[in-house]
Amino acid sequence: MTPAFAIKIFQFFVLLFALSLKECAHGWMASRLGDPTARMLGRVTLNPAKHIDPFGTILIPLIQIIGPMVGFTLFGGGGFFLFGWAKPTPITTRNFAKPMRDDILSTLAGPLANVFFAVFSLIVLVCLAKFAPLGADNVHMIAIGVISEELIARSSIVFPLVVIFYSAITINLFIAIFNLVPLPPLDGARILRHFLPYNAAAMFDRLGMFSLLLIFFLGGPITSIALSPALALFNAILSSI
Repeated sequence: MTPAFAIKIFQFFVLLFALSLKECAHGWMASRLGDPTARMLGRVTLNPAKHIDPFGTILIPLIQIIGPMVGFTLFGGGGFFLFGWAKPTPITTRNFAKPMRDDILSTLAGPLANVFFAVFSLIVLVCLAKFAPLGADNVHMIAIGVISEELIARSSIVFPLVVIFYSAITINLFIAIFNLVPLPPLDGARILRHFLPYNAAAMFDRLGMFSLLLIFFLGGPITSIALSPALALFNAILSSI
């Protein structure tokens, strides 16, 4: 197994957790604010089995992993980390005491949970760099994107841990930022529609397939605008340890 393939396998399991975390956070916040829908359906859990979308959670990531081995790449190769999506968490806004405020808070809870876990992963990597044998070397290697098989061979358990938590940074930040793009059915659109006039909100909800096309062509570039400086900051911190 090559290091690049091993990294993709680790990323797959990180992606499952990140997607589960996001959907669980939506449901948890909604439940706290008075809507038990997600909790009653068993969606307030980190168990990936409760959130899996067969296409977005399994098939698309596996194509990104296996495709390059047979000469096929998805969306230009899928970038340097995996992406995907889970089943949307059901929220019934009529159960909220303040529907607009509570729906916005429940929607924001998902991306914010991903951001918080990215920061937590950064802290773990700093600790590994400071205290684990060869930890700093592994963290620097991953942060600058230069893989040394000789270092990997000497690193034992440290390399997998560094890959897991660095992948958690990149994947969680991507999921958080991408889902805040204001296009249906993403979280950013759910928030934006609360601030639109009634007629504009109705038209916004009817974008349908046109919105999916916009996401397909513009979602990645829009996300990269915010993701690139965020990753640059995280990498600068890790490289300076």
